[in-house]
Amino acid sequence: MDSLLYDLPALTIRRISVSGMDNNVYLLTAKASGAQVLIDAADDLPAIQQLLQDGAGDTSAAPNLALIATTHQHWDHVRALEELVKVTGARTAAGTDDAGALPVRVDVQLSHGDVGNFDGFDLTAVHLRGHTPGSIAFVYEDPEGPAHIFSGDSLFPGGVGNTQQDPERFNQLLDDVTARLFDAYPDSAIVHPGHGKPTTLGAERPHLEEWRARGW
Repeated sequence: MDSLLYDLPALTIRRISVSGMDNNVYLLTAKASGAQVLIDAADDLPAIQQLLQDGAGDTSAAPNLALIATTHQHWDHVRALEELVKVTGARTAAGTDDAGALPVRVDVQLSHGDVGNFDGFDLTAVHLRGHTPGSIAFVYEDPEGPAHIFSGDSLFPGGVGNTQQDPERFNQLLDDVTARLFDAYPDSAIVHPGHGKPTTLGAERPHLEEWRARGW
């Protein structure tokens, strides 16, 4: 199956699903420079290497995996991380409060609002507390189209991520998702979750109070 999701003016966005848990692995490739960011080295190193190879065809420059970004510490999102770092030597990034739980040394520990500057595009880190303490969404604001939000396991079609029936964690996550995503970006923003299919903020926005009332 073709991994290409979006062919944007400045970059491509590719996605594969790995493992029995349908984990999404995303790859952004800058067309002009070849700079690449991979989000969530979840599992299946050979499949991820093929994804990188596919992305290499999206640029006329030499591809360069500038960063492996992890949305959160859960094991199903990091199973190929150590191997991928070994074979690529790429730098790593994760939220400050999750970094210590990752199987590799984290080169860049992210706080809310941090911006990564790559050759051809920027990514903004959005800290969403609740699913894990250091969960991070990564946002690419396309100057010529809708924003792309890589939400990890914090926001899905139909609700926020699992908070183990902890009301405090649930309210924290819904508060953060509301203030830092729904209040910050327009309805056109495309949400790319850690599992399953994409959605938009516009499709989910009418249901925020319904989610709060049901408590999950």
